[in-house]
Amino acid sequence: MARCWSIHQLDVKNAFLHGDLQETVYMHQPPSFVIAKSDTSLFTFKHGDDMAYLLLYIDDIILCTSSDTLRDRLISHLKIKSPMSDLGPLNFILGISISHTPSYMLLSLQKYAQEILERAGMGTRKPAATPTNTNAKRSADSGPPVADPTQYRSLAGGLKYLTFTRPDIAYALQQMCVFMHDPREPHLNALKCILRYIQDTVDHILHVYPTSTLRLIT
Repeated sequence: MARCWSIHQLDVKNAFLHGDLQETVYMHQPPSFVIAKSDTSLFTFKHGDDMAYLLLYIDDIILCTSSDTLRDRLISHLKIKSPMSDLGPLNFILGISISHTPSYMLLSLQKYAQEILERAGMGTRKPAATPTNTNAKRSADSGPPVADPTQYRSLAGGLKYLTFTRPDIAYALQQMCVFMHDPREPHLNALKCILRYIQDTVDHILHVYPTSTLRLIT
């Protein structure tokens, strides 16, 4: 974003992976295949002033290049190796909706958040103004165990993915994930507080702005 490079999305055509099989198939790697010590999914290219970054997730590719000419050239080379479709500027990947403006990028998981609320059966519960009560004291053995620990873990895990575009719930959720091994009723109530907060802010999206420096800060 800092250099206003183009970001395109490609999709590798793997229709054969989605066929309906009548029998169970077990596969093993060929003898010549060596498992790498690192699972590389980010690839870089640099030649003179030309630079490109390619991010691969299964059959989805995000390609960021320093020029449109380089982008078209790389896509042509990739299509020689595997049939793929150029989906144009990046706008949706892994459930995340992406919008671009001249000044910033917008990331949204609104549809995913609504699905979590439906799965939790929140309905028309009273919304919460904040994701957590900072004054509440919770311990591992506070209150009776929840009736369905699996549901608690499922909702907490689902909310974990939502933090990619909703960092405002990250702290509150982290506090509840501590009790996933043995969730109690007060923990479930706190988790529902996060859900009620999301219900009130389901249209919130993450704004990503370019910076004047290209340093990676963690």
